[in-house]
Amino acid sequence: MTNQEQHQLAAAALAIRMGVIEGTHSAKSGHPGGSLSAADMFAYLYEKELRIDPARPRWPGRDRFVLSKGHSAPALYAALAHRGFFPAEDLKTLRHIGSYLQGHPNMNSVPGVDMSTGSLGQGVSVAAGMAKAARLMGSGVNVYTMLGDGEIDEGEVWEAFMFAAHYRLDNLCVMIDLNGLQIDGPTKDVMNYEPIDAKMAAFGFDVVTIDGHDFAQIERAFGIFHQNAGSGKPTCILMRTVKGKGVSFMENNADWHGKAPNDKEYETAMQELRAQLEKLEAAQ
Repeated sequence: MTNQEQHQLAAAALAIRMGVIEGTHSAKSGHPGGSLSAADMFAYLYEKELRIDPARPRWPGRDRFVLSKGHSAPALYAALAHRGFFPAEDLKTLRHIGSYLQGHPNMNSVPGVDMSTGSLGQGVSVAAGMAKAARLMGSGVNVYTMLGDGEIDEGEVWEAFMFAAHYRLDNLCVMIDLNGLQIDGPTKDVMNYEPIDAKMAAFGFDVVTIDGHDFAQIERAFGIFHQNAGSGKPTCILMRTVKGKGVSFMENNADWHGKAPNDKEYETAMQELRAQLEKLEAAQ
């Protein structure tokens, strides 16, 4: 990966983070913590990895992305806006009455959203079904899905994992955002999922553990996914991340799982993110 590519991805991730803060502040509700932790992965997905066309959001040959942790919709919307699916100004309408940007992704109203999600566990199940359908149709479509680490408390996700391995869905890439916090506190206290790498391997996945904020490691993980084509093994990328990444007072704080910044907090957060962008541009 070139320095220019690193710069472009970092700038995109900051734009996504600012979109998250903009949207949740305007809505006076939403889920900034897990949206911010996944912003770097969203940047890589929508700027580099996914085969998509913003001018043709329903193009049959596109790759599919399913946000299984649907409450992180602010990050998905910001990524879609940055990629050109709809105007970034619309992020300010998040959760407003009459807005097409609902609190959870709606495939019927948002360009670029492939599946309506929000009920935890269901997204990954649908993604596995999409991957099997793509295989049966011989379409060459890859399917990507992102889960939260709190979400994997749901038994349904493990049924989906078994399904993916049983049907040898090597066109399915599962990403789990391991930020260590869920709405009720640390995941290790609510429902300890470790050793998650051994569990996913036992369920038949090729497992890659990365720093979810490191673009070089993200690129390496997707390289392994593509190498697995034809292997019969689905891929699982375990993203070690920081909840609330990029905003100092939100980082590693479970309180920011599901509340919006007030006016003062909004200004502080945006100042911090703008300062990071200015530093990035100065280093270019």
